[in-house]
Amino acid sequence: MTETVTIPTLSGTEEFTAYVARPTERPKAAILVIQEIFGVNAGIRRKCDKLAEEGYLAIAPDLFWRLEPGVQLDPDVEPEFQRALDLMGRFNQDQGIRDIEATIHHIRREESVPKVGCVGYCLGGRLAFMTAARTDIDASVGYYGVGIDGLLGEKHAIANPLMLHIPTEDGFVDKNTQKAMHDGLDDHPKVTLHDYEGLDHGFATEFGKRRSEDAAQLADSRTAEFFARHLG
Repeated sequence: MTETVTIPTLSGTEEFTAYVARPTERPKAAILVIQEIFGVNAGIRRKCDKLAEEGYLAIAPDLFWRLEPGVQLDPDVEPEFQRALDLMGRFNQDQGIRDIEATIHHIRREESVPKVGCVGYCLGGRLAFMTAARTDIDASVGYYGVGIDGLLGEKHAIANPLMLHIPTEDGFVDKNTQKAMHDGLDDHPKVTLHDYEGLDHGFATEFGKRRSEDAAQLADSRTAEFFARHLG
């Protein structure tokens, strides 16, 4: 079952929407799905639906709501890709983390699901790292997160498990950035990094030209095992 819910901000003065996919029985845990720069589009909704099929309550908050509510863009359409880049440039990431925290509170309070994880893609992969460092999320996964080298100063605040999927030929994350991530995180007791040789950004998208089927299935199987271990 899917629906759109309304979630109050941490201040309680405003609210935003989120796409929700529910399992057929009581959820074993909840997973917050953090959007790419393309909004809560068909691919992100499909990620939620698949998690619900696995028994999780899955929620994807509309993090661009302050800029433009309801953004749904296709990365394979060039004008929409450029529009997504513009939205990312104007997006306040610190405010986005506060909306993610508000979503975590909503899940625990309104849905009565105590264990909450998150998985994010692209911009969402970066936000998953920030969520791990800045909230009490129980487990976090980031796919091809951008600019994480600039966030390594926050790594000591990561108290719960975090997994990062890193394609080695990511056009948005160069080799020096990848090295900095490994140098900064390989010895962190709560962080696991997986490299995907020869793959580019977006390899685990649900739809479109960027998907690499074998690698997506491998990464998703690792994610599934990670969540089963830490949210079960």
